Amino acid sequence: MLAGYFPAKHRIELVDAPEPVLEKSAPEPGQPGDIIFEPEISCLCGSDLPYFNAEHPEFTNRQLGHSLHEMTGTVIATNGKKFRPGDKVLAVPVNQMGLFERYIVSEARAIPVDPRLPKNRAFLAQPLGTVIYALKKLPQILDKDVVIIGQGPIGQMYAACLRMLGAREIIAVEPIESRLALSPKMGATATINPAKTDVVAEVSRITGGAMADIVVEAVGHADHAFNLAQSLVKHSGRLLFFGVPPETVDGISWRDLFVRNVTIHTSVNPDFNRDFPLAMRWLAEGRLDLGPLVTHTYQLPEIQTAFETFRDRVDGAQKVVIEFPASKK
Repeated sequence: MLAGYFPAKHRIELVDAPEPVLEKSAPEPGQPGDIIFEPEISCLCGSDLPYFNAEHPEFTNRQLGHSLHEMTGTVIATNGKKFRPGDKVLAVPVNQMGLFERYIVSEARAIPVDPRLPKNRAFLAQPLGTVIYALKKLPQILDKDVVIIGQGPIGQMYAACLRMLGAREIIAVEPIESRLALSPKMGATATINPAKTDVVAEVSRITGGAMADIVVEAVGHADHAFNLAQSLVKHSGRLLFFGVPPETVDGISWRDLFVRNVTIHTSVNPDFNRDFPLAMRWLAEGRLDLGPLVTHTYQLPEIQTAFETFRDRVDGAQKVVIEFPASKK
C-alpha cells in the first residue's frame, strides 16, 4: 500500500509501506480497541502545511504518514466492540499521521458517519468539531460583536457558527479578496481587507468605538496576527487564539493585555464523545451549510499538486479534498 513521505521541503511523495496488522487479542476491560481504518475522503488543513513547508519541529524526523488528519472512510477490521467491519467512520489519526491507504487507530478516535451526509461532506465534521470545542469556552456569544482574523476554512466556519449562535456583528478580516468575497455567504456582517483599510479604525467605526467583545485569531503559524487581535479587543474582552502558534511568539504587548483585563483562550484536542458527534449532527441536520468551502478535489496520486494548491490558495482554494482509491469502491 501507499503512504506519504516528505523527502524535502515542499515535496511530498507516495512510497510503499507495509500493511497494518491488528493484534487479535481483545483490549483490557474498560479500554478501547483498535481498528484498521481505510481512508476514502480526506482534506488538507492549515496544520498540515508546516510539514510540507519544513517548518514543523518534527520535519527532521520525517516519519511515514505525514500529513493528513481530516478524513472519513471504512473500518476494515477491529479487535474492539464499538464498530464492525464495513462501518463508515470519521477517524482522526494520532499526530496527523493519516496519509496511509490503511492504518491502525484507536476506536476511541473515531465516530460514526451520519448516513444523511454525502461522503464528500462528512469529513467536514472534523474541522467543525474543533471550532465547536473552542466556542464552548466562550461564556456568551448572543448579541456580541466578534472579529475573526483569517478567512480560510476555519475562519469561515467560525463565521457560520457565530451567525447561528446569535452574534450581532461578525467582522471578517482577510487580505485575500477571493476568501473575503465568500465571507458574507458564510455569515460575516462586514469584511475588512487589511491591505486596503485600517482595521483598527474600521472595527472602531462598526462597533461605535467600543471595539470587539471577542476576537478570534484563525491564522496561526508563522503568519499569526496576535498583536492585531489584541488591538481589536475591548477592555475586559476575550481573545480566542485558535490558529496553531509557532514554537515561540515574540513581540507580544503582554502588559497591554494585562492592564486591559483581556481574557485569552486557547483550544486544541476536542472531545470525541461530544464535539465531533455534535459537528456531524449539525451538518446532517442542515443547521450549517459548509459545502461552499469545498473548492478543489484531487486523487491521491495528485497529492503534490493538492498541497501546492492549498499552500498557494490557487483559484480561491479553501478546502482541498484528497480522494483515496478506496473511495471508488
